[in-house]
Amino acid sequence: MFIAMNRFQVKLGSEAAFETVWRTRESYLGSMAGFVEFHLLKGPVTDDHTLYSSHTVWVDKAAFEAWTKSEEFRRAHARADNKTGESLYLGHPKFEGFEVIMTERKTNAAA
Repeated sequence: MFIAMNRFQVKLGSEAAFETVWRTRESYLGSMAGFVEFHLLKGPVTDDHTLYSSHTVWVDKAAFEAWTKSEEFRRAHARADNKTGESLYLGHPKFEGFEVIMTERKTNAAA
């Protein structure tokens, strides 16, 4: 498996607008071969931003790379903008990609 993450430093006060952008956009992920799941994570708040991370899981790195070269990727990201015109971010998102080495799951409990 491969996990692709983007970290976003969202300006304080812009959290609701940022979350709305993500909730209302069409991602096209579900139609992609090798896509497993997506999470939008909200992290700690600092003096000037709230940390968020988008987290997608793929069957392998090749499936993720195919996504980044697809028409669906271009369509999803063309609509990922903020309609107010002002940037919601401090700087650019930071990409991090990880090959999964080990996974452990609880076998008999609800998530």
